[in-house]
Amino acid sequence: MNRAYELDLVERCLRFEPKAQRLFYDYYKGKLMGLCSRYSKNKDDAEDIFQEAFVKIFKQLHTLDKVELLNAWIKRIVINTAINHQQAQLKYQTEENIEAIDIEDEHSMRVLSHLTTEKLLEFIQKLPDGYRVVFNMHVIDGYSHTEIGEILNISEGTSKSQLARAKNYLRNKFIQLGITEYETYGRK
Repeated sequence: MNRAYELDLVERCLRFEPKAQRLFYDYYKGKLMGLCSRYSKNKDDAEDIFQEAFVKIFKQLHTLDKVELLNAWIKRIVINTAINHQQAQLKYQTEENIEAIDIEDEHSMRVLSHLTTEKLLEFIQKLPDGYRVVFNMHVIDGYSHTEIGEILNISEGTSKSQLARAKNYLRNKFIQLGITEYETYGRK
């Protein structure tokens, strides 16, 4: 979508034109469902997050100052919605205890880099809720532990601990599947 078209579409959405809203929604659904899926346990939760985020986007669209920031602004709303959704669910769940396996971090990153996107998403979706949120925010979306702590209202140390536990959980899953070396995937 070029900037002129985005600006026109945003302006039409601000005038509550249903056709423009549908075009806007459909365009971003394709781009953002992957993001929603990473923060959720399943497709239904991802859909819920996306729907809730888009309600917020349409309600807050008038606050967007610069159309150049549209993609980043929308991504931020989706991530915040996913986090809020996650926190609401955490109130009703207990976190699993997971035994840690001490494997070098560089090794795990090589393994992760050679998995298919679909397989990695499947593993991420199986992470316990708190681990999944921190893993996504830090590893995939690039937030620092300080930023994660501020957003989730946890300490920086808790963020680091959740990330370490997420990585250990993933390592356990890889080991259970017999994935112990990145060369398994045909690369040396």
